[in-house]
Amino acid sequence: MTKNPKTDTQSLRDAALHYHAYPNPGKLEIRATKPMANGRDLARAYSPGVAEACLEIKSDPADAAKYTSRGNLVAVVTNGTAVLGLGNIGALASKPVMEGKAVLFKKFASIDCFDIEVNESDPEKLADIVCSLEPTFGAINLEDIKAPDCFIVEKICRERMNIPVFHDDQHGTAIVVGAAAKNALHVAGKRFEDIKIVSTGGGAAGIACLNMLVKLGVRRENIWLCDLHGLVYEGRTEDMNPHKSAFAQKTDLRTLDDVIGGADLFLGLSGPNVLKPEMVAKMTDRPIIFALANPNPEILPDVAREVSPDAIIATGRSDFPNQVNNVLCFPFIFRGALDVGATEINDEMQIACVEGIAEMARMTTSAEAAAAYQGEQLTFGADYLIPKPFDPRLVGVVSSAVAKAAMESGVAQRPIDDLAAYRAKLNQTVFKSALLMKPVFEAAKAAARRIVFTEGEDERVLRTAQGILEETTETPILIGRPEVIETRCERLGLRIRPGTDFQIVNPENDPRYYDYWTSYHRVMQREGVTPDLAKAIMRTNTTAIGAIMVHRGEADSMICGTFGEYRWHMNYVNQVLGGGTYEPHGALSLVILEDGPLFIGDTHVRIEPTPEQIAQTVIGAARHVRRFGLEPKIALCSQSQFGNTSCDSGARLRAAIQILDETPRDFIYEGEMNIDTALDPELRTRIFPNSRLEGEANVLIFAHADAASGVRNILKMRAGGLEVGPILMGMGNRAHIVSPSITARGLLNMAAIAGTPVTHYS
Repeated sequence: MTKNPKTDTQSLRDAALHYHAYPNPGKLEIRATKPMANGRDLARAYSPGVAEACLEIKSDPADAAKYTSRGNLVAVVTNGTAVLGLGNIGALASKPVMEGKAVLFKKFASIDCFDIEVNESDPEKLADIVCSLEPTFGAINLEDIKAPDCFIVEKICRERMNIPVFHDDQHGTAIVVGAAAKNALHVAGKRFEDIKIVSTGGGAAGIACLNMLVKLGVRRENIWLCDLHGLVYEGRTEDMNPHKSAFAQKTDLRTLDDVIGGADLFLGLSGPNVLKPEMVAKMTDRPIIFALANPNPEILPDVAREVSPDAIIATGRSDFPNQVNNVLCFPFIFRGALDVGATEINDEMQIACVEGIAEMARMTTSAEAAAAYQGEQLTFGADYLIPKPFDPRLVGVVSSAVAKAAMESGVAQRPIDDLAAYRAKLNQTVFKSALLMKPVFEAAKAAARRIVFTEGEDERVLRTAQGILEETTETPILIGRPEVIETRCERLGLRIRPGTDFQIVNPENDPRYYDYWTSYHRVMQREGVTPDLAKAIMRTNTTAIGAIMVHRGEADSMICGTFGEYRWHMNYVNQVLGGGTYEPHGALSLVILEDGPLFIGDTHVRIEPTPEQIAQTVIGAARHVRRFGLEPKIALCSQSQFGNTSCDSGARLRAAIQILDETPRDFIYEGEMNIDTALDPELRTRIFPNSRLEGEANVLIFAHADAASGVRNILKMRAGGLEVGPILMGMGNRAHIVSPSITARGLLNMAAIAGTPVTHYS
């Protein structure tokens, strides 16, 4: 069906307006970070307690970063005179754009931001206003101010202010262009020092990009700058300023067509259709074309490739590969600058940002970025020169590089002692499980266990195998067809290769097939399994194959369940690995919430557990919670509240409590109680003042799988919780069954859990 551009445009317009208007107007709100529930809170937050913080800052101004939000607060300031794609629309009309910029600061780097739109067209007066804001903010992001006024405003502010001032239209664009150019030259086999650049657009962004390319090694004499009036040449007087004059050429050539011949890189920050196909034909082999005008580039990629099929092309649009997007830069350069208390964002910090972004594109693509950009090719090369904005590793890689450069160049007022720890902390802001999983990963690194993944062809499993080899000492084993795994590794841009980095078990043709089916038959021969059935299962059932590998000692643990029903997998796991002291006695899910972790059990294994089975689950949960470096505080939850009803779940939980009480325990447990009673200490004190549970429970155990699973899913889907698990208890860490919704990061977390030796009853 042919799309109707007019209809599509109207639909997008309607959707965008609805997005901005509902449920509340705009894209921002302010939330308190401290409690304000009683008189004591009020006394500390305002009068009289606030005076103490004021006096500390008066004594030492640097303490403002300690006692106020200033150290994590940026102002986005504009007068609306050069809004991207819209022009001079004025300060008020630019507010949606500035709110959007503030949202990006928060989303990508956890930086708080106020948008400030100023009705002032005089650049010197605007600079005065910005400078007067210094006590409020830790940094200033100038935005959408027309050239040459933007140069004046930035120069004045940088000279007078002792905090970073960064005009993103100039330097943000320049940094991302620099990173894209660095990688494009790498793909083309060229060097900055040798290339000829032809550029269109003498505005703030264009000049800043050229200055950045000079810093990266391009010779100034090899840069040919054109604008609306043609080539910038020595002696030209029309529409000139010192910034353009720095790139004036001594020549008789006058037009873009005159100078494009032999160019290695075209840099366009001008307008649509400026670069003609016949001009592209005059460029060198493997030309690099950055057509960055928005929304319509200087030349469309397909038009350029008709003339030069091997051209390396970037645009400013998201519907083509290699979008040059400032969001790759500004959140992360400000994050690094704020965290070290930088007084400015200097050349060293900007180049560090270039290097960090370029490095990210050359790394294996993260699973999170792949999930956000499904269907796109994310393998480093001509169509993937710079990373995607939703790659969560950007904040760790780029911000730590910027912070390091700030310290080394002497502009950091609060240097960081341990950069590796700082980078890990940044990663924790985007990987919610990172802090909690740290002790588990450390334990896994000391173990070097072999983990077999039964669904080895799944993309999430392949990315997990890459992560295992990068972050642990474990050995991944994948069950799947070698040719499928090889092809998918290449398509996904993964560096790992079967047979070299990990072992493969091919269910269709493996030399161990005889050993596997005979082993399975020996285990199952008195359960109605014939030799022929054993042969068929070992050809088709990867869960059973993984269980046999663990049974035979060829793997230490197995992970299955990325598709299929939980209890179907558990049937085969229990058939082969159960018996004796091993028996699945509960599934424990860790859900990481904004205010901390909460463990839920039993979510999958037993639908209506007996009191003895509930007691088993409680004991196993306590052991596993300690693997995360936490002390278990376990609440047994029911509709019943300390015996106030005679419901079945309450009776079974009370019986479980009696069983637990028969032996001294080294952990705290209490029940039966409602969920709100478990999580609200004040409520619990009113209802049951003699409770042995103190504070909030961090483990909720239920007497019915429906209740446990329901709470788990509500916390995941409606409270934004991140699940680690489910952890299968009772199998000695020899098997874990995940849920089909698990991510590659979740699988990596489970691999770390499986990679730690535990006692046989865990």
